[in-house]
Amino acid sequence: MAPVDRLRNIGIIAHIDAGKTTFTERLLFYAGITHRMGEVHDGDSQMDYLPQERERGITITAAVTQFSWLGAEIHLIDTPGHVDFTIEVERSLRVLDGAVAVFCGVGGVEPQSEVVWRQADRHGIPRLAFVNKLDRPGADFDRVLGDMARKLGARGVPLTAPLYEDGVFTAVADLLTMERVSFSPEDQGATVARAPLAAAEARACAGYREALLEAAADADDQAAEKYLAGEEVPVPLLRAALRKGTLSGRIFPVFAGSALRNRGVQAAMDGIVFYLPSPAEGPPARGDDPRTGVPTTREPLPSAPFSALVFKVVQEEGRRTVYLRLYSGKIAEGDTVQNAATGGKEKVARLFRMHAGKKERIEEARAGDIAAARGIKTARTGDTLCDPGAPIVYESIEVRKPVVSVVVEPRTVREMDRLREVLCHMTDEDPTLSFRDDADTGQILLSGMGELHLEVVLDRLAREHGMAVRKGNPQVVYRETVTAAGTAESVFEREIAERQVKVVSVVTVSPAPRGSGVRISDRYRLLGLPPDAADGVEMGLREGAFFGALGYPVDDVTVEVSRLEFLSGVPSPMAAKVAAAKAFQEAYEKGRPFLLEPVMAVEVAVPDEFLGGVIGDVNARRGKVTSVDRRPEWSLLSAQVPLKEMFGYVTALRSLSQGRGNYTMKFSHYDRA
Repeated sequence: MAPVDRLRNIGIIAHIDAGKTTFTERLLFYAGITHRMGEVHDGDSQMDYLPQERERGITITAAVTQFSWLGAEIHLIDTPGHVDFTIEVERSLRVLDGAVAVFCGVGGVEPQSEVVWRQADRHGIPRLAFVNKLDRPGADFDRVLGDMARKLGARGVPLTAPLYEDGVFTAVADLLTMERVSFSPEDQGATVARAPLAAAEARACAGYREALLEAAADADDQAAEKYLAGEEVPVPLLRAALRKGTLSGRIFPVFAGSALRNRGVQAAMDGIVFYLPSPAEGPPARGDDPRTGVPTTREPLPSAPFSALVFKVVQEEGRRTVYLRLYSGKIAEGDTVQNAATGGKEKVARLFRMHAGKKERIEEARAGDIAAARGIKTARTGDTLCDPGAPIVYESIEVRKPVVSVVVEPRTVREMDRLREVLCHMTDEDPTLSFRDDADTGQILLSGMGELHLEVVLDRLAREHGMAVRKGNPQVVYRETVTAAGTAESVFEREIAERQVKVVSVVTVSPAPRGSGVRISDRYRLLGLPPDAADGVEMGLREGAFFGALGYPVDDVTVEVSRLEFLSGVPSPMAAKVAAAKAFQEAYEKGRPFLLEPVMAVEVAVPDEFLGGVIGDVNARRGKVTSVDRRPEWSLLSAQVPLKEMFGYVTALRSLSQGRGNYTMKFSHYDRA
């Protein structure tokens, strides 16, 4: 087991079809983990192990593996590129120390690339970039660097650059040593040859070399002194300076290559070790003591008290496996740990190291490790496990709300209970999936992040659980809010425990900015209520917002309780709850409620000759075109379109563009329907 400073916990992030999984297959092959490269197009890649992934040629679930390179132990997570599975990216980035962003040399920084890059920005993760597919016609390394600066605000610093012979991508230039690096086609690029750059190649790479030296000088004073004095900067000093700049988030090393053609990958592997941080180099993990609420930290040391975050839950053959990122201490089979979110105790039955869909049993995991455990019965995604004697709770994982629903029903009434049980397990695995019973029809409404997300869930129901359910048409998940502020006074009077209780409450419900949810003012806590009665008020307000006047969940409102007084009887949490809920509903109806519908941010890539027809179709779908980014021979159209109008869009786009257009969409915001 490697010491903490030799560990690298990294993720591969990118837009769909940028080549993440192909790149990951090369990492495993060159590290000696696999003896044959699996290919996505052949449906035999190591990391895409689910049948649904192999059939569709896309990554659906984040897969964990590890390998050794240059004396470091690299724990790697290959994440999905499709926006419907964004939770897999979010929970992976939450527990990683670094990432490799893969960009397509032809497409550049594509829409989902921006999404995952912003997710990594939010978590403050240092990154490298690998510009892939430079062997394809239309690939442009410089344009991708420009995209990084313009779209991401990122300073990409090339450490390798592509070299071409008669327009064919054949090798890369190592800009630190100014050498030509070529890869033998006889053994799938495993043999790497180095030679000095030819004079013409050196001239072509001079601009890249200058940018690299400037970045090193900006990051490190010693490198700056030598650079400004016109002296040669030694390679070890260059590496140290670039590492410093990368860890601070000021620069992002960029590597050129083609994973499918086995060129340029090993240089990026070196970069993972040289420039991305170990768990020991990050700040101590920050959390709160659940007993006192006081902020506390954990050093990434095996000797510190144990703490870990559950970032994924998987149900396999009726067994529950949780994936852990250990932030401090160590854990062994048979240990008892505390779930800081619930306060309950759990016993670790088995520990594993994961390689995609396969497991290797281990006796112990230490600070910095990513491991899988069995025997943890109640922990959910985002829960903290810790030493019972030194509890800590870490920030949980952000989960987006589902935006699309379908009606599902089993073939027979007898299977209804089993369907609910299976869906409970599936929502335990995937927090972006939810289901509820429709009060009017008795059917089950299954909600997810998109049509593909729900399609995969239904496919898994049939294959893994033998439940071929009938599916209704997709439905939009609406919400509702108020136009203006409304205030209501409500009197609740009832006999509770043989005592007459009378409560008067005054509640004001007013509009709040989009995306703010239901915000409850804390003023009611100052009304002199006992803590349990104050909790009852909050519970009543939350339950009142569960269904509004139009029959949908209430969103984007601020709720304030200006009066809650027990005119007779002992203060009762139940009476406070009912009184608050009643006043909320009356105040809400006075605020003139209206319906909110989900609006999607849509990006359409289409050849120029079809752009006019696509814009006309977007306008017909009540969409607003926000920008058109023109590229050579094709354009990227950005728009905001109501989700209701996007069902079946893939067929319409194929028809409008003779099958040459493609699009991505992600949830943007709720707006007036």
